Amino acid sequence: MNPTTSFVNTKRRNRVNFARAAILLFLAGALSVALYAQAAATQTQTASVLEYIKQTWTVLTRSNKNLATAAVDPKFRPAADGRWPVYVPRSDDLQVVEEGLRREMPASGFKTIDILPLPEDLDSLREQGLLYLPRPYVVPGGRFNEMYGWDSFFIQVGLLRDGELSLAKDMADNFLYQVQNYGKVLNANRTYYLSRSQPPFLTHMVLGVYKKTQDRKWLENAEPEIEKYYRVWATEPHLTPETGLSRYYDMGDGPAPEVLSAEKDAEGRTHYDLVKAYFKTHEITAYDVSQYYDRTTDQLTMLFYKGDRSMRESGFDPSNRFGPFNIDIIHYDPVCLNSLLYLMEMQTAEILQTLGRAEEAGPWRKRAQERADRVNQLMWDSKDGLYYDYDFVHKRVRHYPFLTAFYPLWAGFATKEQAARVEKNLPLFEKQGGLQTSTYVSGNQWDSPFGWAPLQMIAVEGLRRYGYQDDAERISMKFLSLVRREFLRQGYIVEKYDVVAGGSNVSANIHYGYSANQAGFGWTNAVFTELYDQLTPEDQRKLLGKSGT
Repeated sequence: MNPTTSFVNTKRRNRVNFARAAILLFLAGALSVALYAQAAATQTQTASVLEYIKQTWTVLTRSNKNLATAAVDPKFRPAADGRWPVYVPRSDDLQVVEEGLRREMPASGFKTIDILPLPEDLDSLREQGLLYLPRPYVVPGGRFNEMYGWDSFFIQVGLLRDGELSLAKDMADNFLYQVQNYGKVLNANRTYYLSRSQPPFLTHMVLGVYKKTQDRKWLENAEPEIEKYYRVWATEPHLTPETGLSRYYDMGDGPAPEVLSAEKDAEGRTHYDLVKAYFKTHEITAYDVSQYYDRTTDQLTMLFYKGDRSMRESGFDPSNRFGPFNIDIIHYDPVCLNSLLYLMEMQTAEILQTLGRAEEAGPWRKRAQERADRVNQLMWDSKDGLYYDYDFVHKRVRHYPFLTAFYPLWAGFATKEQAARVEKNLPLFEKQGGLQTSTYVSGNQWDSPFGWAPLQMIAVEGLRRYGYQDDAERISMKFLSLVRREFLRQGYIVEKYDVVAGGSNVSANIHYGYSANQAGFGWTNAVFTELYDQLTPEDQRKLLGKSGT
């Protein structure tokens, strides 16, 4: 056989294998990563990680055409008739939406869903379900079969890198639709997420698309929704008047439905059962535990559930960053959130300037500068050389080294001296597989020894912004090498890694929340391509080898 023909055929077979592997990858979320590992073992171990990532965008994409797939929620069960509810906002014409879905969906798939109007009184919802979105979107993978708030920004970064501009724009359009029809960018498009948002990256996503399309009309149409979403964070209860800064705060009450349904250990205990057992047997000094747990009745309080829901809005669910299980988060202004809001204010000003509304841009820049000044005043610890979160009740920071200390570098409002101090603290976080999330082992997935792709990207890009190229290159190589090595071992990319041990077998060390390592995985895929593209050509060759695999 001609060598060129052989190479083409091999590449074609690899692409088929990628597609098959990616389908198995999604099923793994509903079953288990362990089962998928057996299937993945048959995949070629020299498969290109970059090719895998590009192929996986298709498999992780959900649209109205395959709404029957998107409606399935591994965290819940279908209704008694076997159909999955799909709710349409009251501001949309239900009949028009249903007719459109009938045209797009196969008849067999349409029979598996139930199109319903979203009730005005959300407490009257009897069945949890998917919230309708008009455009296609990419899901993270595994058990996460919906469009998530902050995952989607990192996913969009990867889509733009891989030339998937149309899908990247669809992602931004869906978030603008959410703001218009559901009041905010949601934690994810499920009914049980309607009460909360997630870390705000909307302006990043809008500008990411605009810089590729230069579509001023689209940008102009997006701007009112950006301002509407900003008000969610800039008014109470997210705004804390004591500081002029913002906090995470879920508007719902009581236990989070997805926790009761899905976050159970091998003995059938929910996350809340495990928390009660911890409160019952441990002395807690980080906060007044009586606010959250009644020892006499062995019951969690309503304020506990408010804190639990709010830490899920933060995306860091859970860690001990705001005390055990992050429950005290409602009493903190987080450095991550306020760094993102600084960027949102600056980027809104940029959008207004682009639209020829320079006079309106000025107040946004002023808001951003005031926020940066408050963060530097309240959250910077000159003794430790780190940014911390601010407890506005007790008027103090919580000394808990966490990778969010790099957010002000990524946002660009840290001084050169502050950035230098943060950089000198890299040894607190840097391990053989990249950066650990915190310096404490708590049994939670957002603490040591675990590392997550989004925080690697933010820390690396923050270091690059202030000129620490050698640090950024070294950390990128460590993390990307770990991801690639585990990909070659398993045949797929996962949600999180043990950067201390240098592997992806994490479940045994996670004792609270869900412990499985989800396969897929949208934001890891995206961050891999982003950090890879930032490497020097020499380090790119070192990472993938001469063959580029």
